[in-house]
Formats: sequence, structure tokens, C-alpha cells
Amino acid sequence: MPSLSPITPNDFQGSDVERINLAVQAAAGTGRRVVIPRHNHAADGERDIWLLDAAILLQSDTTLELDSCHIKLSDRCRDNFIRSANCGMGITDIKPMRGIHIYGVGDVLLEGADHPRATGDSGKTIGERTFGTDAGVEGESQKGDWRNIGILMAFVEDFSIRNLKMVDPHCWGISLERCAHGLLRDIEFASGQVRRVDGVEQTILNQDGIDLRLGCHDIIIENITGYSGDDLVALTAIPGTRGTAGDPGSTMVSATMDRSEGLDEIRNVIIRDIRGYCKGGHHIVRLLNTPGVRLHDILIDGLMDTSPEGFHCKAALKIGDSHYGGGVAPLGSTYR
Repeated sequence: MPSLSPITPNDFQGSDVERINLAVQAAAGTGRRVVIPRHNHAADGERDIWLLDAAILLQSDTTLELDSCHIKLSDRCRDNFIRSANCGMGITDIKPMRGIHIYGVGDVLLEGADHPRATGDSGKTIGERTFGTDAGVEGESQKGDWRNIGILMAFVEDFSIRNLKMVDPHCWGISLERCAHGLLRDIEFASGQVRRVDGVEQTILNQDGIDLRLGCHDIIIENITGYSGDDLVALTAIPGTRGTAGDPGSTMVSATMDRSEGLDEIRNVIIRDIRGYCKGGHHIVRLLNTPGVRLHDILIDGLMDTSPEGFHCKAALKIGDSHYGGGVAPLGSTYR
């Protein structure tokens, strides 16, 4: 049988992100993939860039092909590049999703805004330690949160993200919460914790590459390259007290409270062929769990520090820390 024809946002009207999301909705349940091409046939003229004012929201059983395209956050955007549609602002009951696949063909670039409205995680105040044009703006949150993450998915099984480059995300590049049975492969990062905005050097904190958060398991991470402002690859099982999903006061959209009975442990993760460095001077690979949640059965196969001459990360691999959550995880909760 011939393959089904793809759906492209060029078939729809509206802003760039409205057209992309209409294409995703049209493809849902049909078996057809969504293709974002290089050329954007916008109403105001053709261009080679797609500007996002809000996140691309992916449904279950969606394949998103990025075909040699350049996707950039607009200066109006205070949101992710891409998010699983089951989570977001005010969504307190996150329904499980499955079958989300994102892959690039050719050279694919996801780039942060020229003037980010907010950066950093929920522990940072914008305009103080980290940059954001929303600093001091009445009615806008003055803290970073999960909207600053590049690609964010929660409670998704059977997923993949492949073959793309991400430059200057506003916080972590890719963050997965309570996701399982997935693949992250052939991803390059370029962020340095400092960038020029209108000719002035500004600090952008928490620019990790890939983060696996509470409840992630059975995931392969391989062929990750480039440099990041913070940890290039991090597995962080750090439970907290926030029990409500969709809260803008957190860097986790699915809430930080431990679901107990081992549901939020991080396990069965393969990290293979990591070649990069942390330009912000932190770590290349970090494994961190705090009391109450286990982290185990993690295989690291191939880790190369590509730091330029005269530059040193704090560590190529760091396990544990005393400065997060309830302190150092007790003996036996981090193993194999």
C-alpha cells in the first residue's frame, strides 16, 4: 500500500504556531505524519523561519517531521517549543499519552528568542540572577518555570526525539517527566549560560541539555553532542512538596510530590556516546537523587569531555549532591 501523504502547516491559515497546531490536530488518529518544511508560506510572504508565539502541542500517535527547518521562539513567547498536549497551565489531571515521535531531516534548528521574556528555573528571579524582559512587569510571574523548557513531555510512553540542534533555550533544552520507553538520539546543543542581547552580555541560567525527571524509566540517550550552559545530561529524582500539576510556580509541570511505591524512581536508562562539555562550568553527566526516591540500573557507555584547551568542567560525571531536596540520598538508594 502507498504511504499516506503528510500534512503540512502550509495547508492552513493563521499564525505560524496556529497553523502547526491545526496540522497536528488534522493528523491525529489518521496515521499521517506532520511535516514542518523549510519554507514557510506565511500570509505576509514566504520565509525560511517559523516563529512560535506559543508551544506546539503534540497529541498521542503523532509523528512530527522537521524537514531542514528553522523554528524560533518569538519575543512574545513565554512557552515551550514543543509540549505534549496532555499538560500545561491549569491542567491538574494529566492523562497518559503514547506514540509521540519527533525527528529531523537534514539540518534542523530550534532557537530561543532574541529577547526572552523569562529564563531559568523556578528558583530564579528574572532580572536578578537571570535575564528576562518580563522582569518588573505587573501581572507576569517574576520566577522561571516549566514554560522556559525547550521540549517538555509528561506521562508519555513510546516516544522518540531525534536529529535536531537546539541553540539558546531559555532553561533546560529537553525535560521529560514520568515518561517511559523512549529514545533521545543525535541531538546537539549550543548554549553557554551567557549571551548577548542588544549588544549587552546577559546571564541565562539552568541551560541543561537533557533532563530526565521523576518517574522516567526504560529510556536510551545516545549520540549527544555540543555544549550547554548547565549539565549536558542530567537524571534528577528530586521530590518536592508541590502536589498540583499545571502550577506556574514549578519547573515540573506534573508536580514534584513523590507518588511513592517506586512510581517516581528513575531506572533502566542507557546513556551512550556523549561527546560535549558544559560551557557554564558545571557537569557533563549528572546523576542525582535525594532521600525518598531511588535511582538505579543506569548504564553509561562512552563519555568524552570535548572542552576546549584551558577550560574545565567541574566534573565529567557527578553522582549525588548535598545541596538539593533533603540532602544526600541514603546508602542503597543509588545503585547499579
